[in-house]
Amino acid sequence: MASLISVRGTASFRAAAMFRPRSVVLLAEPQLPEAAIVARNLAAGGFRGSLHVIGMEAPGLTPAESLEAIAEPPDLAVLCLPPDRLEPAMADLAARGSLAAVVPGGAPDLAAISARTGIKALGQGSFGLCVPGIGLNASLAHIAPAPGKLALVTQSSALARAVLDWAAAEAVGFSHVIGIGGNATIGFAMALDWLARDVNTGAVLLDLRRIRNRRAFISAARAVARTRPVVAIRAGGRSADQSGLGDCIMEAALRRAGVLRVSGLEDLLSAAETLARVRPRIGGGPAAARGDRIAIVTNGIGLGQLAADAVLAGGGRIATLSPEALAAFALLLPAGWRPGNPLSLGPASGPRLAEAATMMAALPEVDAVVALHAPAPEEAGDVAAEAMIAACRTGGQRSAPVLVSWAGQHTAGRQREAMARAGLAVFPTPEAAVRGALQLARDRQNRAAAAELPPRDVLELAPDRATVRRILHTARAAGRHSLTEEESLGLLAAYGLPTVPGRRAAAAEDAADAAAMLGFPAVLKILSPDLRHKSEVGGVATGLGSARAVRAEAEAMLARIRARRPEARIEGFLVQRQAARALELRLRLGDDAMFGPWIGFGQGGTAADLAEDEAHDLPPLNLALAGQLIGRSRTARIMAGWRDHAPVNQAAVADALVRLSQVAVDFPEIAELTINPLFADADGVLAVDAHCVLRPAGEPGVLAIPPYPAELARPWTAKSGEVLLVRPIRPEDAAAHEEAFRQLDPEDIRWRFFSPLKEMAPTLVARLTQIDYDREIAFVATRRRPDGTEETVGVSRLIRDPSAPAAEFAVIVLRGMKGQGLGRHLMQRLFEWGRANGVREVMGHVLADNAPMLAFVRSLGFAVKRSLEEEEVMEARLAL
Repeated sequence: MASLISVRGTASFRAAAMFRPRSVVLLAEPQLPEAAIVARNLAAGGFRGSLHVIGMEAPGLTPAESLEAIAEPPDLAVLCLPPDRLEPAMADLAARGSLAAVVPGGAPDLAAISARTGIKALGQGSFGLCVPGIGLNASLAHIAPAPGKLALVTQSSALARAVLDWAAAEAVGFSHVIGIGGNATIGFAMALDWLARDVNTGAVLLDLRRIRNRRAFISAARAVARTRPVVAIRAGGRSADQSGLGDCIMEAALRRAGVLRVSGLEDLLSAAETLARVRPRIGGGPAAARGDRIAIVTNGIGLGQLAADAVLAGGGRIATLSPEALAAFALLLPAGWRPGNPLSLGPASGPRLAEAATMMAALPEVDAVVALHAPAPEEAGDVAAEAMIAACRTGGQRSAPVLVSWAGQHTAGRQREAMARAGLAVFPTPEAAVRGALQLARDRQNRAAAAELPPRDVLELAPDRATVRRILHTARAAGRHSLTEEESLGLLAAYGLPTVPGRRAAAAEDAADAAAMLGFPAVLKILSPDLRHKSEVGGVATGLGSARAVRAEAEAMLARIRARRPEARIEGFLVQRQAARALELRLRLGDDAMFGPWIGFGQGGTAADLAEDEAHDLPPLNLALAGQLIGRSRTARIMAGWRDHAPVNQAAVADALVRLSQVAVDFPEIAELTINPLFADADGVLAVDAHCVLRPAGEPGVLAIPPYPAELARPWTAKSGEVLLVRPIRPEDAAAHEEAFRQLDPEDIRWRFFSPLKEMAPTLVARLTQIDYDREIAFVATRRRPDGTEETVGVSRLIRDPSAPAAEFAVIVLRGMKGQGLGRHLMQRLFEWGRANGVREVMGHVLADNAPMLAFVRSLGFAVKRSLEEEEVMEARLAL
């Protein structure tokens, strides 16, 4: 069947022209200081293509009078020009077919100019672009970056220079340095999409300030993080939002994409040192899933104790060594010394330190080794360093990574430099080495969580959306952006979330009658659109045991509030039957300026804000994601049962979170929705109070992660009369996908995957079932088994190229459904989705001996020809 090879772009702008150009032109105003810097760097970089300059003299660059004087249109232009000359220059470039540019200087209207001319540019204020592998240095760098596997995508020129200066000292090289600058047209998404396909990039560093397109960014970041580590830093986030909430939402968004967030430049450099040089061991089983079992070997117990403290303070684990391992290490120790973790060999250990580190790395109970060395008297430090270099080079993918701390400076500095140039991850302090090991573990955990295969369980929701629409219409018709508590609880009830019964009462006497009808004890709450926190002004009373008590409290409450807040509009009372006390939780739906709607979970009650116990994620949530969200809060430990707290029904809480998430999906006009408290006990949950705020009319929220397109699910009838459901794939289809694979014939597997796979790796299953519905679609044909589970009998897939109106297809049908017309229907569904999403051409690669597929695609109208790159592959194309 068809493969999933990437499609080359067919749009006017080519990403390769920007990120791997064959020719570059510098258009410069000599008086601008950046012009001389860029010209000097271009000339000194050793670029393998052609270099031209217009507007100034620059040794090493071929001068040209104009763009027309250059024989071939340059792939990339660097524009060191005053703002008023940018648009004419970009118009000239567009006329010649040069559509990629770098703008290092000021350009306040760059987005508008780009839209008018069609030029896509890095900038304004771009640091520039470096691709050391081809000798391109079109940047404002003070030092030329060396070739390597690290990519840096940054908005800050100062940070770029700092990282490059550090990298030169540490012998770290780069595949790309991409200066996003003001992020006007070419932003993070396009850069990350390129890096996701670049085989020379092993890890990515991100300097994030402003995300222009939240959905495109998350999609591209996730694509990169599937195959390599991605680390992000955000400068200015806390100062811009001193509450810290914005930083929490960014961390949640990055976690969802599989990106490791670090807090400062020191952590970023530590992550770069680690990820550029080491990789976690392959395999290890369930025990290695966290990747944080650290073994410490040292030539001084003081350093070992500092490292052990840092491991525990950072949330890692000191690896527990087996008796057999301890017995082996005893042979390396002086007489009378006992082995352990940390393992101290004594100051005269010399090369034995490297030997012990290698032995530690081979142990299955160890995820990373931190080897510590302090200068010792009468020790040949250079010999010890050479031994460590040799030992680390012998470790394979089945060994744990070794991170080295070579403490000191006068003698150790030169030895650290030698180890760094040999490719070791080496640090000046034990704490820095441990930080690197824990970052490696966190990266592993983040990427594993982003690709985790959820169980089959799907929460099938059937909300009463018509009721919610009526509630929202009523509020807007009254000129309100806030719903009353009664309306907010009604909205939740429409989504199947249990709520406490209540009645509205206009006056004190009515409140007493309502309480008598609902039962006692009763709760009385003031209704006012001007009182967000009613308890702060005495607007909530509990434990009212009679109608007389309710009436008296209503009169007193009214008097209190009129005295304290005379301007507040009073709309009556809400009377509720008091629920039995339980654990109080708070569920929140909010909105972030950068990443849009978010979900919060944590401790509830009046002191929720003081408790500072709230975990965050982005909608949409499924049950698995909701469970992970709960687990990240401190409240999760109480929910499991703690002293006088009985265990809580966590499945019911996860259910509530998924329902709240679906509200965000269905009604993007809702800006805020808080449930506080949500009572939770062993029997389930009960929403006691809620508050909802609407966005201004015409201002919908945009989710950073596209929701499941349930509207695309439709029944289909086979020739045999059997009715199947054809719907978009979802993460919960992982188990069914694996089952379907096991039913395929070996020949079908070879035709589909271009190799004789025996089983699907979990990472591949995750890639095929956890898709971005904005850039690809997969339709599954399913039948319902007697036990209620679904069986997958056919799959079709269409993957768009983010930078081109082309997409690649794949389709496969299980043996029992062949000849029923299912394959044709699945392809027609792809064409339908493609047309609706701007796809103009569908293509695929088919093995030349796959006669059934070749006949099938020809019957659909595809043109088929032999691939120019692979003799045994045929290329099929169809214009939509």
